[in-house]
Amino acid sequence: MSRPLALIVLAAGLGTRTKVSCPKVLLPICGRTLLGSVLDTAEELQAEQTVLVLHHGKAEVEKSLAGRAGLRIVDQGEPRGTGHAVQVAMAELEGFAGDVMILYGDVPLLRASTLIALRATRGDAGAVLLSAFLEDPSGMGRVLRGGGGEFLAVREERDCSEDELLIDEINAGIYVFDAAQLRQVLSKLSDDNAQGEYYLTDTLELTLQGGAAVEVVPVDDPEEVLGVNSLADLSEARAVMQERILLEHLDRGVIIEDPASTYIDHGVEIGANTRILPCTMIRSGVKIGVACEVGPFAHLRAAAVMEDGAEVGNFVEVKKSRIGAGAKAKHLTYLGDASVGPRANIGAGTITANYDGKNKHQTQIGEDAFVGSGTVLVAPSSMAKGSKTGAGAIVTRNTEIGEGEVYIGVPARLLGKGKPSSAGEAEQS
Repeated sequence: MSRPLALIVLAAGLGTRTKVSCPKVLLPICGRTLLGSVLDTAEELQAEQTVLVLHHGKAEVEKSLAGRAGLRIVDQGEPRGTGHAVQVAMAELEGFAGDVMILYGDVPLLRASTLIALRATRGDAGAVLLSAFLEDPSGMGRVLRGGGGEFLAVREERDCSEDELLIDEINAGIYVFDAAQLRQVLSKLSDDNAQGEYYLTDTLELTLQGGAAVEVVPVDDPEEVLGVNSLADLSEARAVMQERILLEHLDRGVIIEDPASTYIDHGVEIGANTRILPCTMIRSGVKIGVACEVGPFAHLRAAAVMEDGAEVGNFVEVKKSRIGAGAKAKHLTYLGDASVGPRANIGAGTITANYDGKNKHQTQIGEDAFVGSGTVLVAPSSMAKGSKTGAGAIVTRNTEIGEGEVYIGVPARLLGKGKPSSAGEAEQS
């Protein structure tokens, strides 16, 4: 589209209905915040400018956005309605000509394709709004249309007649305006109402009164416009987003045996032919290669990497660690800040003790290494290629087990090279 695009994202509200202390837009949803989800979608639109309107919890929200480029943040001051928030944002967009799209920081399920289609519909109209048909529209503003289907107004539920309450088309609150038209109608807003606020919905009737058209685009999937006002809403939105994520992985050839008990965040890479077993949680930032196996009851945290053919089994937690190709950690294990070489075998109950109370340290486990059941590797420590520990070994910090060496005991000491016959075999996975 040839017209430039500016985005306004409204995120200044307090969110008292959630009854939590953090700003509502920072509530988590599948590895991102509500606001982060909206901004990630917004980035797909490639807007020339994006203005984020904040107030309550502004410092905390700004901190969460560290490293996100291209945002112009403004403080609404004491909020006086959505119309007032857009007035503040438009002051930051002085001189901009083109389309202005208005989004909300607590509506995380909108797809970029929906917003692109909404914008394309504006044509020469002064504004276009997104609507939705709901089985239960209670609590929502209704879209009023004329006999020819043309837009007439948005009526808030408290102002609806009995006949208007039967309308099932609601205003989703997502708009695209011509910038010049928006400036004009914003200047005419009044706070002469029961709430003493400036309502953004009033701009639509003002647009019509000025002789410009207003178009309405019903969304194909009403779930996209679900706003989060309570933790119950958040739970509903999370379920929708999780289903989308799982379907994307299934479409790419990932075998998810029980989607109902599998939790995968945004920002996870999984190769084809990998099997995800039930009751598994995979956090944002994890990378899993092809033909791997994860679970059941596994937890992969940020910066965990599994190379092709690696396996992580039941009650295994991996954090900020790389599991080499063909390596296995199948039972009751914690791998934190570790590097596990190809084909290494990690026996049941192994722990990399990576934290000394102040700092995290690295553990290196070489290729073809064999870690006996119940081994504790106190970081920093290392096991070279083909080395072994016996069952129950406590490898103290700064220990370097050489290639082919076998360590046993508490604390672990060098037994020699070869099979640890007197120490007992590690459980083979």
